[in-house]
Amino acid sequence: MHSDLLVVVVLVLVALAFDFINGFHDAANSIATVVSTRVLSPGKAVIWAAFFNFAAAFLFGVAVARTIGAGMVDVKVLTFTVIFAGLFGAIAWDLITWYFGLPTSSSHALIGGYGGAAIAKAGMGVIIPSGWIKTLVFIVVSPMIGLGAGLGLMVAIFWLFRWMPPGRVDQWFRRLQLLSAAFFSLTHGGNDAQKTMGIIAGVLLTGKYIDHFYIPLPVIAAAYLAIACGTLAGGWRIIHTMGSKITKLQPVSGFAAETGAAIAVGTATLFGIPVSTTHAITGAIVGVGSTKRLSAVRWGVASQIVWAWVLTIPAAAGLAAAMFYLLGLVGIR
Repeated sequence: MHSDLLVVVVLVLVALAFDFINGFHDAANSIATVVSTRVLSPGKAVIWAAFFNFAAAFLFGVAVARTIGAGMVDVKVLTFTVIFAGLFGAIAWDLITWYFGLPTSSSHALIGGYGGAAIAKAGMGVIIPSGWIKTLVFIVVSPMIGLGAGLGLMVAIFWLFRWMPPGRVDQWFRRLQLLSAAFFSLTHGGNDAQKTMGIIAGVLLTGKYIDHFYIPLPVIAAAYLAIACGTLAGGWRIIHTMGSKITKLQPVSGFAAETGAAIAVGTATLFGIPVSTTHAITGAIVGVGSTKRLSAVRWGVASQIVWAWVLTIPAAAGLAAAMFYLLGLVGIR
């Protein structure tokens, strides 16, 4: 019993470490635009984003957590080894892509790792198709929603403020971008922290510390606190890619990108879909940049990001499966 308790504690800490890295890795999603437009300094921006990451705990439910914890793979096959291997795959892929400055999805890394370890344990039959279908569909849909919303907002702003001097427009949107950054940080925290909650609930269920799948209140608080602390730590390599390499942003375009992405992520969260905030904000930035002219978007950088998206689920799954088999070789099942 004591050994089981120790394993549960270690796995919960590893899951919270993933949540911290998620915030660290995805801090760029929340603050890249507000930093690149110089509305806030990097230090103030991460504090602003971290506060609203945590505040999301009081605004969103746990539908995404249920999808991750019990809607992707059959919980009957979950073991401590499967969960550990899944988390390893996700964390390893996050750190690899962070090192190379690629804004990939921590969410899809977690899904890939979780699925890869479960398949290594019991084969393809453990997969729950409904959970995967809606998640995979939103890999395409979420950046399209972000792109469409960002593009539409920019067109509307250009029309509404067409008679106002550019300097006045810039002043207005410097203030408004604080709100859009807060809005996006709320939806980022609301969707991404729930993914870790789902994993931790799976750990507790496997260890028989809860008798059915649900999300205890301390788990909710710990997950939101971990992602907020990760955001405070920042992720400056990716911030540079998101904030300046895809397209050049001003406060008005930063506002449109953040608001467009927040609409995409918030919609998915309400429907319990574990969506990628990275995909949503990248799509929105591309949509905003394309309102100037198509050449304003650095399509070479955007295509590298898309390739990283395509590779994330299979790469994290492969890393997780390899770890599961490696643990098996040393007698850990």
